[in-house]
This record gives sequence, structure tokens and C-alpha cells, in this order.
Amino acid sequence: MYEYIEERVLDVAGYIIDNGATVRQAAAQFGISKSTVHKDMSERLRHIDPVAAAAVREVLQHNKEERHIRGGMATYRKYKGS
Repeated sequence: MYEYIEERVLDVAGYIIDNGATVRQAAAQFGISKSTVHKDMSERLRHIDPVAAAAVREVLQHNKEERHIRGGMATYRKYKGS
């Protein structure tokens, strides 16, 4: 694997772990696609740093469990002003 890819994977993983970030937030922060973030975190990271991969998996699972709440709150805020 190219060095710049490994570096990006570790940087994105650190950001997700430190901030509890979602895939979308990480993608926006690093200027890459959500698909790239997902592939980096689900496939590449486990080969580079298995401990970080487990931590990222935990954060992403937590975000997945809460996404219906975030969606509901976004809709609430959107229509609250009307």
C-alpha cells in the first residue's frame, strides 16, 4: 500500500476516534468521499493498526445506532422555523 494512503487512513482514524465523528464529518474534514472513508476504515485500517480499527468500529457503530435520532432532530430544526 502506498505510504500516503496509510498516512491518510491513520489520520482519518485518529480524527474519528478523537471527535466521535461520523463518516460524513470525516469525509468533509479531509476532503475525500464517504466511500473512501468507509473503505479506509472498514478494510485498510485493520491491516495497518488493528487496535485503532477496533476503536473506530466502536465509534461508527455508536453513530449508526444514533442516526435515526440525528435525522429526526434535523427534520425538527428544519420545520421549527416555519
